[in-house]
Amino acid sequence: MNRGYFIQRFSDSFYFSWMAEYRIPLKYRKMENLHIVFWLFKDIGWCLIYKPLGIVMIFPTLIISIVIAFRTRHMVSELCHNLAITFWITANSYWMISEFMAIDTLPVYSWLTYKHLALIPFFIGVFCLAYYYLIWQPKHPNEIETM
Repeated sequence: MNRGYFIQRFSDSFYFSWMAEYRIPLKYRKMENLHIVFWLFKDIGWCLIYKPLGIVMIFPTLIISIVIAFRTRHMVSELCHNLAITFWITANSYWMISEFMAIDTLPVYSWLTYKHLALIPFFIGVFCLAYYYLIWQPKHPNEIETM
């Protein structure tokens, strides 16, 4: 392999890695921004122990999260991260409800409380990211990452 070929290949990969773009359509970006507003209001309701606000905001927050994950299903990087967010919101919402219902500290079994059950969707989100970073990404080194 001659030096000129190596430099050309390096510069091509360098150029493409910096020039690759991931563009979000405006209607998707607006939905993502609205999603953040709902998420903040849900957590504000939780923080202020204002149950109606916290519980009502679960639905638009979770639904938009699922829609975003569905719309990015063709990009594994985006899908895995958006699924992790969806499971995070699910765990967070369950935890909030368990506190609102004052069952969060009640035992389910031995030392396991109802609040600990929120770990199930939290860990599923972690597994989504672990799958992406430890399995999928190493097998597809030439795929462009969005995260």
